[in-house]
Amino acid sequence: MRDIYTFGRKPGRRNYTVKDLQDLKKTGQRLTMVNPANAGEIRACVDAGIDILTCWDSQMELCRELAPTHFVGTAMVWGQFATHDEILRHAIDCMEKGADMYYTNRSFDVVEMLARESIPVQVHMGLVPTLSHWAGGLRAFGRTADEAMKIYHEFKRYEAAGAFACEIECVAEDTLKLLNDRTSIVTVSLGSGNAGDIIFLFMSDICGESGDNPPKHAHAFRDLGRLHRQMYQERVEALQEFQAEVTARRFPYARQSVTLRDGEKEKLQEALDKL
Repeated sequence: MRDIYTFGRKPGRRNYTVKDLQDLKKTGQRLTMVNPANAGEIRACVDAGIDILTCWDSQMELCRELAPTHFVGTAMVWGQFATHDEILRHAIDCMEKGADMYYTNRSFDVVEMLARESIPVQVHMGLVPTLSHWAGGLRAFGRTADEAMKIYHEFKRYEAAGAFACEIECVAEDTLKLLNDRTSIVTVSLGSGNAGDIIFLFMSDICGESGDNPPKHAHAFRDLGRLHRQMYQERVEALQEFQAEVTARRFPYARQSVTLRDGEKEKLQEALDKL
């Protein structure tokens, strides 16, 4: 555990710092990353010992409250902001609220702008779903030598722009293995095999909540989907029973109701009869 000052100039502690993650890259140690979406999921990640969390900007303060010592990244989506000034303002706000790195899939110029302000920037390579039109749809990357070399040159461009980490999505595992030692960027593998420095998987995939057609790289370690379906059915049946009992004028039941004290009903009736 490291003592730090946050980017918001508050004393704090972290399980990992940026330098720790850069240094761990040299050791081959693998870390885990998950994206909790609410208080219960954040607590579960902490209790399970997940190494790194990533959350949306709206959850940043909650995540920092419930996971005060975790390295936590946050993100912008591609179309969230139009101008560089808006992106920079948002990144600074997120860092001041306790983020440890900031994700963007915008241009190299944006990455350079953020890195110039000492913001640890995470980028995205391989399958970037938002940009899948340019790739001919959702598909794997780096399965040919030529495409693998394009990924290598993209690594170098991001290095020059100042990127600290990169999500590598749906890239051939052997390609990432060959390239990982040739870049200083901390690699976050999503669907790219056991070759990244950090292994990332969505909470819904881990817990079996991705529906009937999960992506190839997803693996359900439990089946919360079954429990959700069971809970939904129980909820519908409870509502149906409530509807039926109210319609039949049986609910509220006596035990849910309040009555006049003994003798007061007669007094009230007498007073009403005198009106």
